[in-house]
Amino acid sequence: MTAREQQDDDGSILPLLLGYVVLALAVVFVCTCATDLYIAQKRLDSLADAAALAGADGFTLVVEDESVRAELTDDGVHEQAAAVVGAMSSGAQLVSASAPDGVSARVTVAATWHPPLVSAFVPDGVPLEATATSRTALR
Repeated sequence: MTAREQQDDDGSILPLLLGYVVLALAVVFVCTCATDLYIAQKRLDSLADAAALAGADGFTLVVEDESVRAELTDDGVHEQAAAVVGAMSSGAQLVSASAPDGVSARVTVAATWHPPLVSAFVPDGVPLEATATSRTALR
């Protein structure tokens, strides 16, 4: 092999190296965004749980004959859940809050997730929603 043929191979690894660097950066961006999306969904789940728990505490005691029972109303659940969602500065909105059977509080909250890193690989503005149910009981 002549010296001239050996010089033709110089620098041929550079495009391959640049390709791997770009691929590695894309993987880091996507993994970072996926982790942030997962955490945002878990926070929304926790907010829905807290709002449902507060809604289940908005019962009224009903006395009939000699029995006492706790009764939930849609208005009471909505009022308590709206107070919890409003107190959190997470950008979440209360979608619905109801008492479907009079002893359970069902709350649905929604938010929109935006990626922490601007990337062409991840969509912007993913809608998230979480629903939680909590029961009230008298013992």
